[in-house]
Amino acid sequence: MTVSFQPASGPARRTVVAAAGAAGLAVALTACGGSDDGASAAPAESGGAADDAANGGGSSGSAGGTPLASTADIPEGGGKVFADQRVVVVQPSAGEFKAYSATCTHQGCAVKSVSDGLINCPCHNSNFSVTDGSVSSGPATKPLPEVRITVDGDSITLA
Repeated sequence: MTVSFQPASGPARRTVVAAAGAAGLAVALTACGGSDDGASAAPAESGGAADDAANGGGSSGSAGGTPLASTADIPEGGGKVFADQRVVVVQPSAGEFKAYSATCTHQGCAVKSVSDGLINCPCHNSNFSVTDGSVSSGPATKPLPEVRITVDGDSITLA
C-alpha cells in the first residue's frame, strides 16, 4: 500500500482564510455604513444645515420639505427620533422646536431616545442637550449638528 503525501487539489488554505476575512469585512462595512442614495441622508449630513446656520442662515426654508410630525407629538423638554430621516426633533421649552442630526458624533451610531432633557446614544452612552445639541456626557466631544426645520401652525417639516 502506497501513501501519498501530496496535497489534495483545491484552494490553498491561505486563499480560503483571506476570502472569509474579506467577506466578513464587507458585511461589517455594510452594516456600519449609511445609505448613499442621498434621499434620506440629506437632512442629517454634517455640513448641511449646521454650516448654513453658522454662516447666518436661519430656520426659514421652503414649506415643501419632508413632513415629520405635529407639534403635539413632541413633548416639552423632550423630543422624538425620526430614524428614517436621521433627525431628532426636540422642544426644549414650550413652543420652541429644534432639530438635530440623529447620528452621534462619536462613532456614527444612531441616537435612539430623548429623556430628561437629553438626546441619548445607546452605543457608548453619549448624551446631548436638547437645548443646543451640545455634549452633556461623552465619549462624544462634538455637538450634534443642527438640522433646519419649519413649524407652520401645528406641522413640523424639514426645511
